[in-house]
This record gives sequence, C-alpha cells and structure tokens, in this order.
Amino acid sequence: MSKKPTIELRTSPHAHAGGDVVRIMRNVVYAMLPICAFTIWQFGLSALALLIVVTATCMASERLFNRLSSQPSSLGDWSAAITGILLALTLPPGFPLWMGAVAAFAAVALGKALFGGLGMNAMNPALIGRAFVQAAFPVAITTWTPAFFEGRFTSFVPTTLTPPFLQPPVISDWVTSVTVDAFSGATPLALQKFEGVQMDTLDMLLGTTAGSAGETSALLILICGLYLAARRMLDWRIPVLVMLGAAVTAGIFFLIDPVKYPDPLFVLLSGGLMLGAWFMASDMVGSPVTPLGVVIYALMIGVLTVIIRLFGGLTEGVMYAILLGNAATPLIDQLTQPRVFGEQRAGK
Repeated sequence: MSKKPTIELRTSPHAHAGGDVVRIMRNVVYAMLPICAFTIWQFGLSALALLIVVTATCMASERLFNRLSSQPSSLGDWSAAITGILLALTLPPGFPLWMGAVAAFAAVALGKALFGGLGMNAMNPALIGRAFVQAAFPVAITTWTPAFFEGRFTSFVPTTLTPPFLQPPVISDWVTSVTVDAFSGATPLALQKFEGVQMDTLDMLLGTTAGSAGETSALLILICGLYLAARRMLDWRIPVLVMLGAAVTAGIFFLIDPVKYPDPLFVLLSGGLMLGAWFMASDMVGSPVTPLGVVIYALMIGVLTVIIRLFGGLTEGVMYAILLGNAATPLIDQLTQPRVFGEQRAGK
C-alpha cells in the first residue's frame, strides 16, 4: 500500500535562523576576550587573578545550585562564564580576591538561582553581584590601581592578596614604590565630579586611565560590541539608544553650565557606560521585547546614568540605571504591547 501524504502543522516561527542560547552565549564570551586581554596587559597579574577567581567562583556556584535543586548541570550554556567575566570587568583591578569570590557567589545566588536559573532572572546577575559588594565593601570597591605600572607582570597589587576579613593595605603607600607618574588615585569620573578636572578624551578612548578592570578603553568595548551586533546576537538599538539618551541629557546640562557639567563626549567615554550599554543593558532576559519598550528602556537607562552621575553621591550611575531598567522591564512590556491585528480599539 502507498503511504498516505500527511500535513504537518507547526506554530511560528516557520523559519529558524540557526541560533540558539549556547551559540549566542559562546559568542558573547568570544567578544569579551579582547577586553580581558587588554585588561591583563593594562593591570597585569592582579587583573588576571581577578578574572580567574571571579569566573571560577561563578561557575562553581552555578554547579552547586544545580545540585541543590536536583537540576542537570547548566555550565554548558556559558551563562555562568559570562556572569563571571562581566562581573570581574566591573571591579577594580586590585580588588581583594576573596571579595571577588563573594561578589561572584552573590551574583549567581541572588541574581540567578533565586529566580530559577537562566531566562528567569529579573535583573542582570553580574550587576547584582557588583551591587552587593558595593554595599558590603564600599572602600575596596572605590580603590583604584594605576594603569601600566612597572612590575605588573611580576607582582600583584598588594590589595589583591588581602586575607579574608582583614583590612587591605593602603594603596597610596604602594603607589609611591612603583614607577607611576602623576597618579591621583581617582578615575576620570571622580576627577571631573569632585575636582572639576576633565581628563583627555584620547586617554579614555584608548584606555590609559584608572577605573574598573574592563571599562577603561571605550574604543575596544565599542569594537567588541559591534562584533555582536554584526552577528545579530544583540539588539543594536539598545546600546545606541542608551548612548543617545546619555549624550542628549549630558548635552542639555552642558549647555546650561559648561564649566560645572561635562560635555557629552566625556560622558560617553568615561566610566562603565560603554561596557554597560553593549554588554549589560542589551541582556535579552532583562530587556523588553516590544519595539516601543526597547526605546523607552534604553533611553531611560541613558538618562538615569547621567542624572545619577551629576546629582548622586556616587561618581558612577550605570549599574543602578541598568538595574532600574531591568526592574521596569515587565511594566514597560505590559504598557507597550502592540495592538493585535484586526482588533478594534475600545469604544469603536
């Protein structure tokens, strides 16, 4: 007997682009590798140790919570590695390693496991970990290391190897013992906010300044972000609109008082705005899915970043702006749902 033809019915999408979570996550890691390499070149052994410890702790914590919840290992989806790398890049290069491990555990426990794992987290896990140590260790999180100091490949920054629960050594005493010219111990944002000194644009673009491990070279971060955008592994509208919102807001205040407020280019190149816009705000889980929602979300992050920087007690505002954007995402999605095709508006 001849086999009767069958009709196979499936829901959309009917065409598949070939991408999956593992492939996307793996490419995000690839995109961050040049930033990690530059970080190690800039800050030496301390940056390398921080990246290894924080990433390894994130992966170990992920496996621990898999076992506690009787779930199969999720290390193969690369999400824990991304959390670890991103978290390490947001920390000072000389951050004590045990504090980095605490931040990594908090990132996975509070940022992922508490919500049920990958895809169910309400906020970016790396920023949750960073916010936790921002509150727990406020002095260590604002202690900076000079870039390209002599001996960075043969010795650690003294604060790196501080034993748990002991006070780290005073970094200024160590700076005088290494060859560092005119290091003030402040980041470009701190210099501008508290001393009114605006650092050279080229230094911030290329990454010769102090700051968190992975935020110093705006140009390199932009190139790595564009790689993901070209591969269609992030929504390019989010980082572009974050930068647009920040630039417009900064431009308004700069026009009001150019002496007191920094210009838009300084705002874009300084601090963690580039890293946050391209690698954190664009997180598929924490960002809206509606077209209008994406615009509102990204512009809100850009505006809030500048407002917090200019009028908050802290020099940086990217972390809190993205976390607030993540928290607002469900409401934004709900309010910006497109009208169903053929549906009539109420009252018509």
